[in-house]
Amino acid sequence: MDLRGYLKVLARRWPTVLVCLLLGIGAGEAVTALTTPVYEARTQLFVATRTGVDTSDLTQGQTFSQARVQSYASIVATRRVTQPVVSELGLKYTPEELASRITAEAPLNTVLINITVRDTIPARAAAIADAVAEQFSTVVEKLETPKQAQASLRDSEEAKAPASPVSLRITQQASIPEKPVSPKWLLDLAAGLLGGLLLAAGVVSLREALDTTIKTSDGLGELTSLPVLGSIPYDRSSVRQRIAVDSTNTSSRAEAFRKLRANLQFAQVDDRPRVIVVTSPVPGEGKTTTSVNLALALADAGMRTCLVDADLRRPSVAGTFGLVQDAGLTTVLIGQARAEDVVQQAGSRLTVLTSGAVPPNPTELLASERLGEVLRELADTYDVVIVDSAPMLPVADTIGLAQLADGVLLVVRASKTGRDQIRNAAELLNRTGVRMLGTVFSMASSFKGKAYGYGYGYGSAEVPVPRPAIAHEVAAEAAAAPGSGEK
Repeated sequence: MDLRGYLKVLARRWPTVLVCLLLGIGAGEAVTALTTPVYEARTQLFVATRTGVDTSDLTQGQTFSQARVQSYASIVATRRVTQPVVSELGLKYTPEELASRITAEAPLNTVLINITVRDTIPARAAAIADAVAEQFSTVVEKLETPKQAQASLRDSEEAKAPASPVSLRITQQASIPEKPVSPKWLLDLAAGLLGGLLLAAGVVSLREALDTTIKTSDGLGELTSLPVLGSIPYDRSSVRQRIAVDSTNTSSRAEAFRKLRANLQFAQVDDRPRVIVVTSPVPGEGKTTTSVNLALALADAGMRTCLVDADLRRPSVAGTFGLVQDAGLTTVLIGQARAEDVVQQAGSRLTVLTSGAVPPNPTELLASERLGEVLRELADTYDVVIVDSAPMLPVADTIGLAQLADGVLLVVRASKTGRDQIRNAAELLNRTGVRMLGTVFSMASSFKGKAYGYGYGYGSAEVPVPRPAIAHEVAAEAAAAPGSGEK
């Protein structure tokens, strides 16, 4: 995956990215809140050479001091310095713990030594810094004093002349710090943001690796080796309205169904199917919405169309159009009525045969010879018959029904249907010997980053909103101009 593709993935999974960023920021804030403040006190020493003691002049003494001062800085945190300081101040630290809080540096080409002490109490940090500077000066002067001179000084109590060639003087006393040097809020926040981004990248990469759904119509075509006859964009505004195609609707969703109609007609120009079953691998893919709008698009093109609701477990076509469901396909199959007696009009060229009462044995009814006779009768009466059927994998209803049709359309929902589900549904249809017309990619991402399309759940508690105005529309179309041409 290239950088552009990865950025698209991050944009598509922006909720995950946002959660990870918030977690990172929260972690940074928590580190700042839970970290004990640390204060820093500084003191500075000047290394001078005592002229006239083993040196010829001041210039030589300056060179001597600069050469030695780098070594002095390494002595600051030794036990010879920290042990007396711990005893003097009554600290609860060990000499080694105190040494870990002390740093010393000697800038190049100078005779200065900077001592820094860190502690959780400001006043104590300053006191330790001053005590370390005093003790360090004493230790260095003793180290620089020759052994013979040290013995002479011990023997003669009146000897006043210093034997050490160097002298360390404090040039800057430690002051009590006012602000802590840690924690640093901005640094912790930046680290939290960076950690959140890295976490988001890892989580998104893992989810992409584990995600087996189809994201593009090209991917669907490669997986099934079937033509993708339509890609229906997702439209958030039509969640509760399945109907997209009418004479006044020019939305991208409506145009997508019209393109599906055109692709279906041109793809099967030599052997145009009269009875088309629309199904999906699993519930919630948009098969009923595809059936309804494909039937409307075909009727809008001047074809006499019959829409049959053969989903006898959870029918929803009648509710979509606001029609009566009690009398329909099951009524015809059990011999209580003829199809022409129970069909209902949903437009000047669209006729709907609703499901009728929900039967206890839908699989047997849909595989019966009587259903084949009904479909042939409808095919003789209408130019095309669209059959909305049950999903393929949960139930066996569509297996027998598909064998009675001239072709099958498989509806797949973008970013929801798994590859194995699609593959299993396609293989199941192929094994039964039915004619696969192609696939429909529903609820796909739009081309310009906006969301178009529809959404509904198979078997959900939500009831599709009927169109109360449908009866008025039918009456208006019938009274307008009988026998008029294509719209």
